[in-house]
Amino acid sequence: MAIFYSDTMKKTIIGFSFLIFPAMLFAQYNLVHDTIKKSTTQELKFSTKQLIVPTILFTYGIVAIESDYLKLINTELRNELKENIDEKITIDDFTQYLPAASVYLLNNVGIAGKHNLKDRSIILATSYLLMTGSVTGLKGLTKIERPDGSANNSFPSGHTATAFSGAEFLWQEYKDVNIWYGISGYAVAAGTGFFRIYNGRHWLSDVAMGAGIGIMSTKIAYWTFPYVQKHFFKSRKDVGAIITPFYNGKQVCLGMVVQFK
Repeated sequence: MAIFYSDTMKKTIIGFSFLIFPAMLFAQYNLVHDTIKKSTTQELKFSTKQLIVPTILFTYGIVAIESDYLKLINTELRNELKENIDEKITIDDFTQYLPAASVYLLNNVGIAGKHNLKDRSIILATSYLLMTGSVTGLKGLTKIERPDGSANNSFPSGHTATAFSGAEFLWQEYKDVNIWYGISGYAVAAGTGFFRIYNGRHWLSDVAMGAGIGIMSTKIAYWTFPYVQKHFFKSRKDVGAIITPFYNGKQVCLGMVVQFK
């Protein structure tokens, strides 16, 4: 029996692309009401609703490893983009860091976020530690080939995880100041994920899983921050930091050095 996928697959791909990321923003917007009303504390309180978006992304990414249907979606999307690619656009090497860097840039121009320099740096470091460990472990475990055939470490997307970790970081720090700061961070993260697919570096399922890991890593970092601060860091008043870009011959990155006196 012949099965025709073309029209259905294209509709599925377009629907997922245009619905999943707006749905994420909508869910994040609704979560404001769970945290903003608790004005007596600056910490993010755990709520099961905060698990909805990461769980959807995790489920899609994990199921896609074995699902022939979702594998076909990966292939169809890759083929559609490949037909229209004239050259690679490597802006994603930079945009993966932009949401997190924006938190420090906004503070530097006088727009204060939720936490001071020391505390937000601890939160970001915790998030990156969780995110990097998860991504590295899954890459080594799954060994899925990249769309361009360059390596067997496609799942999940580290660039996307980094971008969404930073987007959630920006959201948590600035959602009470101006909701559009947080939304812009998620827009940049979504763009990063798109370009990972566009450039043939990742499948759609890689990007979905990376986004889920990034969001969840930062949420866990905020939930555990009071414990981490209490047991591993003492209160210090004098804090200095330097943020500087650097280029390693292939990628443009941002480096940060924080000194607690």
